[in-house]
Amino acid sequence: MRAQLLLNVMIAFLWMLLIDEDELKFTTFFAGFLVGIGIIFMLHRFFGTQFYLKRLFACFKLLFIFNSELVQSSILVLRQILSPKLKIQPGIFRYETVLESDLEITMISLLLTLTPGSVVMEVMPEGNVLYVHAMDVENERDAILNQLKNFEKAIMEVTRS
Repeated sequence: MRAQLLLNVMIAFLWMLLIDEDELKFTTFFAGFLVGIGIIFMLHRFFGTQFYLKRLFACFKLLFIFNSELVQSSILVLRQILSPKLKIQPGIFRYETVLESDLEITMISLLLTLTPGSVVMEVMPEGNVLYVHAMDVENERDAILNQLKNFEKAIMEVTRS
């Protein structure tokens, strides 16, 4: 990925030199960068890795999924808090994840903890089991499990080639 990005920047600088303008312009560099993206996309299979913008797109997708889940869980928590009678049943449940590396486990733990209504309390030493505390286990467990599945899928797209 880094090699592709470096090659793309070098193509952009080469483009600036070949255009032969009197002064350096950002628009010329940007045009060269776009030309470099096209060239690298056509040749990326020879690098033996995936196209580097695919991972960048996956990062933006993960950010979008996180923001979506954040808004949804915030609305659920606000609805529970603003109800006249608090009808929640907090509890802890066990979740086995398919993620393997420490980075992936940390990412899913932090993403879930940052969304309101749930907290990852403990990660087992093996790394594949999370203990999650939920504000309302009976009503929100399916939503939290769906949230975890979405995060897992997006994290795997970002971290795995």
